[in-house]
Amino acid sequence: MKKIILLLSSAFLISMNISAQEGTPSLKIFSNFNYDISTEEGEQAFKEFELKRAYLGYSYNIDEKFSTKITFDVGSNSSGSAYTAFLKIASLKWSASENLNLNFGMVGAKNFKFMEKAWGRRYIAKSAQDKYKWANSADLGLTADYKISDNISLDAQVLNGEGYKKTQASNGLFRGGLGITYKIGNISLRANQDISPRSSYDDSSASQTITTAAIAYSTDNMTIGAEQNIMQNAGNLLDSEQQLMSVYGAYKIAENYKLFARYDDASETTQAGSYTLYGIERKMTKGVTIALNMQTWTDAAEDSEAENTLFLNLEYKF
Repeated sequence: MKKIILLLSSAFLISMNISAQEGTPSLKIFSNFNYDISTEEGEQAFKEFELKRAYLGYSYNIDEKFSTKITFDVGSNSSGSAYTAFLKIASLKWSASENLNLNFGMVGAKNFKFMEKAWGRRYIAKSAQDKYKWANSADLGLTADYKISDNISLDAQVLNGEGYKKTQASNGLFRGGLGITYKIGNISLRANQDISPRSSYDDSSASQTITTAAIAYSTDNMTIGAEQNIMQNAGNLLDSEQQLMSVYGAYKIAENYKLFARYDDASETTQAGSYTLYGIERKMTKGVTIALNMQTWTDAAEDSEAENTLFLNLEYKF
């Protein structure tokens, strides 16, 4: 694995050196220090430094209508003993007209891009659907964006449905989605439906759908957003339903300083709990941001104790 990461890094640096005049290289790294303050008196508190993720990317404009992008995702694996590299994005974009864009290959999925952009703190915590594994951030397939007017845009996707870390399932079924975004002044509204077809047709199976409604209000000093997600026939099981809600906000208190907070209600999901996050963020310089924050997870079960962890998160990118 070390050889793979070294090879990717070497190839990335070479491409930066040779082709910087033609394309655009990019690098983004998420790291943190965290300290579990939930331990009882006499117990040893868990604390660690982590480098959670590194994105190495390169984009290139072929001509006025075609462009391409590649991104490698290098992250710590589940055991925490090593890093694993995945090809996250390898897409070809065709600007078919002034209003229509098509992306083909390993593409970014549309399911939670709205919240991820409005929340804006992926280096601290994933957006709700991503965090609770309701959808994948990237997958093999085709996406389309169509601008109806300055205020209204449509998007659609047809994907393998397995995500960028897995190959296509043997059943050969595709996962589809359709969304609409409406912007008026400082307010953005989003509605989206995601469909995962069933693989069998017995009486207990049905197509899974995820319906999302979201709103975000943003000014130069403040952002407030909320998202409600309903998963029907969860896991393709008939009449199985889950709900997931997330609210978040940020307020600029001074130059380069922001307060932020977020609350997820995941009590009606398989995780069965709630998540709270709040803290302060400082932009150190262009491309470097640091945040001190408290993250709390509370199980929905009665008499369960909250898990409180203090984080110092760092993002650096170019």
